[in-house]
Amino acid sequence: MREVRSLPYEITVEEHVWIPVSDGTRLAAKIWRPVSADHEPVPGICEYIPYRKRDLTAVRDSVHHPYLAGHGYACVRVDLRGTGESEGVLTDEYVEQEQRDAEDVLAWIAAQPWCDGRTGMMGISWGAFAALQVAARKPPTLRAIVISSFTDDRYSDDFHYMGGCMLSDNLGEAGTMFAYSTLPPDPALVGERWRDMWRERIEGVGPWVDTWLEHQRRDEYWCHASVCESYSDVQVPVLASSGWADGYSNAVTRLLANLSVPRKGLIGPWSHKYPHLGEPGPAIGYLQEVVRWWDHWLKDRDNGVMDGPMLLTWMQDSVPPSTSYQERPGRWVGEPQWPSPHIDWRTYPLAPHRIARRDEEVADTPLPVESPLSVGQFAGKWASYNAPPDLPYDQREEDGGSLVFDGDELTETCEILGAPKVRLELSVDKPVAMVAARLSDVHPDGRATRVTYGMLNLTHRDSHHDPQPLEPGKRYQVELELNGVAQAFPPGHRIRLSLSTSYWPLAWPAPEPARLTVHPKGSSLTLPVRPIRESDEVTGPVFGEPEGSPPMTSTVLRPGEQRWTVSRDLVDYRSALEIVKDSGTVRLDDIDLEVSRRAYERYSSVADDFASVRGETKWSMTFARGDWEARTETHTVLACTPTEFVLHATLDGYEGAQRVFSRNWQRRFPRDLV
Repeated sequence: MREVRSLPYEITVEEHVWIPVSDGTRLAAKIWRPVSADHEPVPGICEYIPYRKRDLTAVRDSVHHPYLAGHGYACVRVDLRGTGESEGVLTDEYVEQEQRDAEDVLAWIAAQPWCDGRTGMMGISWGAFAALQVAARKPPTLRAIVISSFTDDRYSDDFHYMGGCMLSDNLGEAGTMFAYSTLPPDPALVGERWRDMWRERIEGVGPWVDTWLEHQRRDEYWCHASVCESYSDVQVPVLASSGWADGYSNAVTRLLANLSVPRKGLIGPWSHKYPHLGEPGPAIGYLQEVVRWWDHWLKDRDNGVMDGPMLLTWMQDSVPPSTSYQERPGRWVGEPQWPSPHIDWRTYPLAPHRIARRDEEVADTPLPVESPLSVGQFAGKWASYNAPPDLPYDQREEDGGSLVFDGDELTETCEILGAPKVRLELSVDKPVAMVAARLSDVHPDGRATRVTYGMLNLTHRDSHHDPQPLEPGKRYQVELELNGVAQAFPPGHRIRLSLSTSYWPLAWPAPEPARLTVHPKGSSLTLPVRPIRESDEVTGPVFGEPEGSPPMTSTVLRPGEQRWTVSRDLVDYRSALEIVKDSGTVRLDDIDLEVSRRAYERYSSVADDFASVRGETKWSMTFARGDWEARTETHTVLACTPTEFVLHATLDGYEGAQRVFSRNWQRRFPRDLV
């Protein structure tokens, strides 16, 4: 990334500012703004997240907030209540109080003498959720938003549940927030109150997966703050982006299809990263695009920001299977609207073990599958972070436990753009069962690269609100929509559809093994084919090179460790996936603060005992300066029986070597057709 050291505006930085909200709680903010804003007010841009402006996001913040401020904006980075130096306790995600606080923050920004009364919100992940959710509440000063890696549907398209199947990230991300919500504030900013604030947090929070397990179907808990419940509530322009390797790519096209406001979409090859930091590459000059967006919608500049395609996306070329890529070859393609008039939806019947030709009559030979628990060990993460390497690996071993349908060898390039659909006529021998569908690019040498996938808890076949058990032996018609993707399949390759009845540890398995029988006569695969036409191609440079402000200085005191290990013991038939994400110890030089982070996840099972599956997360986080040191250690274990989920969690706080807090949780939750 090119470091920009000379910008149009000289800026000033306010390291710590209190923002009062309606109930008297004070939220902590850091502000970058032009010096000239003292007499020439500018629009305000808010990023509102729980990930600690003082330390954990400080390096990233130093790249883009000074850059935007240097282009004439007041950037206000706010920690949610109960995080960083903000007062209060953070007990869950996207609660009503969080959104009321955000409205208060926007009103406060607009009222400052350095702000001209117009505001915007931006962010990635939680920050993007917040911006979209707050936009739907119509605060009067909010004029536009810029969002990356987000969802409009908290139940069906987030890390909790997918097609009614519970994702292992429901535990993994709960472990992350269990750790983050229990961290102390920095005494250098809040003084001796830090210990009382820390105690309030530890005594007021718990393992968030506790709440999420109480809501295993789509009820009002998930409908709250899901913008898909009423797209018309969003009445400000939206610049939305994500990446094909991310878990959040689907929401971009849904917003384009359902919003009525000015909107633009951008989907690259990236994992869960901002586009200017995009991995796999190519990263792009995203901050330049953000400045153009703000200039148009907050400063009324006629700069052509709405010209060109509504959606720009990276059409990915074929690559061998790998758990990580530095770059994804491909090209930018543009769509004038979404749904796109360029897409040709083509439906192919499923024949026994084949994807048939479109006009072919197929035999209705019953095709059974009962997958082992090992199917899914090479599935990668629901949302890739590209560290450690976490993309799906060669699918051939997964396909060994699956029902496989291969297409004919391609004689010309086939490109798809959108969400493939699988229609199945099936029967099952158990009342609770799932099906996972994977679409792969099969190379001439047999290697199989997963392109996209989807899952369905078959008890949710008609409704996520009101799931119903299956009647063993009865035939059902079900449809799965796979994740959207842009992918080119070259000549000589084949398209493969694979079906399995388990996908552990990406998703929690059914209570017991189930045998699923597919009846080909009523089953099909529908692909969103994008025929290649020169008149539809994007020509010339699409984006500038990535750029931002120089990052703040930091010193690595202890190197980190990244590990992703699959193991199988053939003595006791125990299998496990172990993930280590250790950031080492880094000193933030400007504030002389040492930060250590280590996360460990383990997902295990024994043979094909579906009641043996177990997930575990451990976090250790330490902050130190001089003779001050504070550390939290959190540990969450989720196990199950055929009828219950069993949760055990612990939290310990340390000042130096002395343990000063300790709490334990033990709960059981009935399985609700999951």
